[in-house]
Order: sequence, then C-alpha cells, then structure tokens
Amino acid sequence: MGLRKRHNYKNLKIWKLGLEIVNDIFDIINEFPKHERFDLSSQISRCSISMPSNIAEGSARTDKSFSHFLDISLGSSFELETQLLIAYHRRYIDENKLNKLEEKIEEFQKMTMSFQNRL
Repeated sequence: MGLRKRHNYKNLKIWKLGLEIVNDIFDIINEFPKHERFDLSSQISRCSISMPSNIAEGSARTDKSFSHFLDISLGSSFELETQLLIAYHRRYIDENKLNKLEEKIEEFQKMTMSFQNRL
C-alpha cells in the first residue's frame, strides 16, 4: 500500500495569496457603512475566507479530493469578484481599490487553475 502525497498548504503560493486577499478584504469592509456590516460585508468576508480555507482543508486529502476543494475555492473567488462589483456600484469602494483587488483575484484564479491542472 503506497503512501498518499500530502501538500503543505502553508508552502503553497495560492494559499499565501488567498490570505493576502482576505487581509485586503478586511481592510476594505471596515470602511463600509454600518448598515452593511451584516449583509454585503458579511458575505464578502465569508467568501474571501473560504478561498484559503478550502485550500488548507483540501491539502490533507487525496489529489482528486483536493481538486474538488480547489473548485470550491475558485467558486468563492468568482463570488467575491461579483460582490466587489456590487460594493463598487453601491459606492462602498472606489475604482482603484476594485481594480487592485480584481488583479489579485484574477492572479489567484490563474494560479489555482494551473495548480489544479498539475494535480
């Protein structure tokens, strides 16, 4: 019986970038209006947290299962993009912040898909 390969999520660039995005998100939602604390900001924080969290959880699984967790992480990243566009249209964030976050999220998506293809 062969040993299953495990990935150390703390060494994965996608996990590190996911954490960076979470920190950026928390800085931004602190500036949201108080009435959004339990609606849009809550949803934004949950899906951003989901990105690195699913990478960490999946890293302890088989590669096939890990790929599924990466799919969930990717889905959360696309959800986050949509929610940030909503925040932009509601004028909770400016275009500069939106663009910077979109660039990081797109980089995360490309890196994650590339990693997933190599599993």
